[in-house]
Amino acid sequence: VTGTTFAAFEPAIDYVVVKIPRWPFDKFRTVDRHLGTQMKSTGEVMSIGRNFEEALLKGVRSLEIGSSYLNSPDMTEDEIEEELRHATDRRLFAIAEALRRGHDPEQISELAQWDNFFTLKIKKIIDMENLIKTEKLTPGLLRKAKRMGFPDSVIASFSNMEEFDVREMRQKEGILPVYKMVDTCAAEFEAKTPYFYSTYGNSCESTRDKSKKCVIIIGGGPIRIGQGIEFDYCCVHSVMALQDAGVDAVIINNNPETVSTDFDISDRLYFEPLTLEDVLNVIEREEADGVIVQFGGQTSINLAMDLEKALAGTKTKVLGTTPDMMDVAEDRRRFSALMNELGIRQPDSGTGYSFEEAKEIAERIGYPVLIRPSYVLGGRGMEILYSTEELKTYIDTAVRVSRNHPVLIDKYLTEAIELDVDVVSDGTDVYVGGIMEHIEYAGVHSGDATMVLPPITLSKKITEEVIDISKRVALALNIKGMMNLQLAVKDEQVWMIEVNPRASRTVPFISKATGIPLAKIGTQIMLGKTLKELGLTMEYRAIDHYAIKESVFPFLKLPGVDSILTPEMKSTGEVMGIDEDLDIACYKAEIASGTNLPMEGGVYVTVNDGDKPKVLNCVRDLYEMGFNIYATKGTSTFLRKNGIQTTTVFTLSEKYKPQATEYMRSGMINMIINTPSNKSGAIRDGYQLRRLAVELEMPFLTTANGAKMAVAAIKVLRGKDLTVKSMREYHTFQ
Repeated sequence: VTGTTFAAFEPAIDYVVVKIPRWPFDKFRTVDRHLGTQMKSTGEVMSIGRNFEEALLKGVRSLEIGSSYLNSPDMTEDEIEEELRHATDRRLFAIAEALRRGHDPEQISELAQWDNFFTLKIKKIIDMENLIKTEKLTPGLLRKAKRMGFPDSVIASFSNMEEFDVREMRQKEGILPVYKMVDTCAAEFEAKTPYFYSTYGNSCESTRDKSKKCVIIIGGGPIRIGQGIEFDYCCVHSVMALQDAGVDAVIINNNPETVSTDFDISDRLYFEPLTLEDVLNVIEREEADGVIVQFGGQTSINLAMDLEKALAGTKTKVLGTTPDMMDVAEDRRRFSALMNELGIRQPDSGTGYSFEEAKEIAERIGYPVLIRPSYVLGGRGMEILYSTEELKTYIDTAVRVSRNHPVLIDKYLTEAIELDVDVVSDGTDVYVGGIMEHIEYAGVHSGDATMVLPPITLSKKITEEVIDISKRVALALNIKGMMNLQLAVKDEQVWMIEVNPRASRTVPFISKATGIPLAKIGTQIMLGKTLKELGLTMEYRAIDHYAIKESVFPFLKLPGVDSILTPEMKSTGEVMGIDEDLDIACYKAEIASGTNLPMEGGVYVTVNDGDKPKVLNCVRDLYEMGFNIYATKGTSTFLRKNGIQTTTVFTLSEKYKPQATEYMRSGMINMIINTPSNKSGAIRDGYQLRRLAVELEMPFLTTANGAKMAVAAIKVLRGKDLTVKSMREYHTFQ
């Protein structure tokens, strides 16, 4: 950091750093939330302040959990006591609530097994909260609250004011953040790294060369399900593109695990929460020429409209696609109107603002339906529903529906092939970076789906239609930079599912599979370059090898989570397998994801009636390779009728011997093919089976197409050796 002190130099720091884990319990409502020796978090945030209270409150609003403060008014006294006695992700909020209700700090510390130092620090925050609620907001009180880390939005809610009124008052009174440099030596030596945090004090240490252009990139925040390291890849590539163009690249982010928050990546790094207030403060300090919101996932896109409004009349612009066009893509009604205007098919859909409206829409378009809240990433709250009863349960338990928080309802296309398409556009020309085909049918979240590039089942006519739709949508939205489309193909017709007016999680996968750095190209376009100037004159180029994206799941770490794949995303990472042979590429991806496909042994098959014909050939392949086939009664009967010798085993609910679970534990079964059924007994049995497979680290395949691909990989590997080839050789068309 200083460039002069040795590794043996003892750090002396005049700031406080707080790390808070980010847990996935908002995605997994059935998981045991208790914290213990088994790690359950998917990511973390880091915050820096001049005191503990400031750093803690900055950390809380960095989490992006729907609350920017230590408030949880809905907790009962019993719930608070339970949280204090047994640690969960909500304990910090429970302690604040207990102090708010007048509980003794020492008793709280004793129950929670906390050092009283930390409890008293949180009490100082609650005392300040009470002061803001009961006294007139004077400049002196506002300054004290800001030094303790209170955001404008929380101060406004306690003072019955609007957030921007508080901001205006701050600016009028000169209560502005300063930015201190992280130096590890309390200013004893001069630091060389432009790595900053905000606080409310004196002497700002952040400066810049005003002769150079400056662009700010908003990062993706903590890693969580739905928004992972893929977006950080895009941010770092954007930094590289800006620096290559001679522009100062500034990063705002709060995730210490990422490359973008390494202090030597960008020209200046601000470790800050990604809220409108904190981002605007940095923009104003930097007097930035532009801000990029396309690479931080939904975190940054959700700021776009408010940023544009707040920056009106200043020199700072949101670069690339306009926030209004982003809103067209995100707002269901505006987007549907655009698709109708372009003549692009969409599944029948509607937006429900209450249970009655949702019920009317679902009955009009016909079950099954796909339902989800609006403006979310990672398919949070997304489910396939088959009846009004399921709809009522969903509305009552999964989401809060209101005028401000509607649910989106789409006709579910059964057995459709889903596609992901990543595009870069300069507003005049469009380059389709890649068309990825999901191995699973539509209905599995794109973040969880196994994908193959290039697509393997699309006809030339459909491929051309997909390219045409991508071009027309990109130009209609005046996309400048990145765009992702999700399409479905059913009965040789292409249907639009949704468009994301930003970089998607598949950008790193496509870039590495093809050798085309899409995020860099997108950034260069935002700076004013055209695709022609960048040498991308073709619309689309299919690669002559195969790349497979396989997801990595946290099921072993999270007891209680069903491993069945649904429209709600569950994976925490991904791997890529690449080869000239499709089946070998698949095998590489399976191995890389931690799935050890067996070369011999026993396979247990239990599939729903609709999938029995679909898995027949791959089960026959396993049988002919010498695998022992075990199956449930109905599946056994079907397989025997088709000439496959099968041993019948029973499920837990059938209470007969031999039990499938016994054979799994004894090592007689080494892989499972299990596609779900809607029958209640089968649902329970299937969950227990999959859970045991997770605990035994046994491969389990929950879709017919996934089973076909895995069996093809086993088959080819029994007769071939893997070969090594450099990535440069795969990218020879460059």
